[in-house]
Amino acid sequence: MKKTLIAALATTLFFAFGGCSVVGIRTTAEPPYEVITADGDIEVRQYEPMLIAETFVGGIAQSKLTEGKEFRQSGNSGFRMLAGYIFGGNTSKEDIAMTAPVLQERRSEEIAMTAPVLQEDRGDGWWMAFVLPEGYTLESAPTPDDDRVTLREVPAKRIATLRYSGWNSPEKMARHEETLRSWLAEKGVRAIGPPLMASYDPPWAIPFMRRNEVQIEVE
Repeated sequence: MKKTLIAALATTLFFAFGGCSVVGIRTTAEPPYEVITADGDIEVRQYEPMLIAETFVGGIAQSKLTEGKEFRQSGNSGFRMLAGYIFGGNTSKEDIAMTAPVLQERRSEEIAMTAPVLQEDRGDGWWMAFVLPEGYTLESAPTPDDDRVTLREVPAKRIATLRYSGWNSPEKMARHEETLRSWLAEKGVRAIGPPLMASYDPPWAIPFMRRNEVQIEVE
């Protein structure tokens, strides 16, 4: 019961305040990567393989008038499921350290699914994932109690990112995605994946110090 309450509180705070650190100083572990190119707020990074815990929340409304509300509701639900897993909701009853970023992707009938284990979820909704700390593998990580949470190995990949601050939203990410895609086209870099929303910070920080990114896999 205590862990359930903690997970619910963490969910509410994370999405109510946008997830940012108090003074922009971050101590949460991130997956390792090498910066290949840096240009202002844009970076192209080479990431090592990683293990993620992922879930999908369907039922996103198509109306732009309700998209923000549906985004928050689906975010709360997805975060609660994933937080439950790392707060001991697994076969080993093991607490797993939180890492950054939390990843999200908008999915619909028209958008190809990128996670093979979620191919059956063809409706509108949001995919969300936590990156597990270094050292975990499919063999060593505890199995989630909630069958809506799945573990998956992600191979090494090259990612283009554009950093921005403030509270996140689908509309804000779309604007920054357009900027990032223009930069990629100008540099002759080919995008090969859908845009991901990456949120790095805990819930109690100042919004303008919050670190968000739009991320796109590239060749």
